[in-house]
Amino acid sequence: MATDPRTARERMTAGESYRTAGTELIEDYCAADELIIEYNATSARQRAERHDILERLLAEVGDDVSIRPPLRVDYGYNIRVGSRTFVNFGLVALDVTPITIGDDVQIGPNVQLLTPTHPLDPMERREGWEAGAPITIGDNVWLGGGVIVCPGVSIGANSVIGAGSVVTRDVPANSVAVGNPARVIKTV
Repeated sequence: MATDPRTARERMTAGESYRTAGTELIEDYCAADELIIEYNATSARQRAERHDILERLLAEVGDDVSIRPPLRVDYGYNIRVGSRTFVNFGLVALDVTPITIGDDVQIGPNVQLLTPTHPLDPMERREGWEAGAPITIGDNVWLGGGVIVCPGVSIGANSVIGAGSVVTRDVPANSVAVGNPARVIKTV
């Protein structure tokens, strides 16, 4: 990896192994953190200000998006949110690789979208290596409160994930999935 000419950001976003220490990722994280602090300090009356901050923080924000603070992200620039999406309080979206949220998505409180992965080898973890795998949430999906979506998962359009579920593998479109790990229990 020492001879790889790409930046840590390029390797990270591609889902390949990277290290944060001593890289531009420190500044990226700090810039995102400042915007998050600003966003989380807004009130419900400040819809225009919230939208402006989201446009500076995220890669893409559709029309009529509502994300209730508090919000936490790693970088923001790897997150795309579709139109008419509603996110309740407490979203944690760790975006070392892309997180794509479709149109008309409903996300309950305290949901976690987690793209980072860490090596199984303890020495590599100690040295600060990590990677990631993207998350895709299709159009018209409902994630119940407390759902955790693990790295590399895609959830198909029109699906419902029950509250408290841990989604460790892809969920097909038009499905209801619940549990830990989440399992499809019916088709809608």
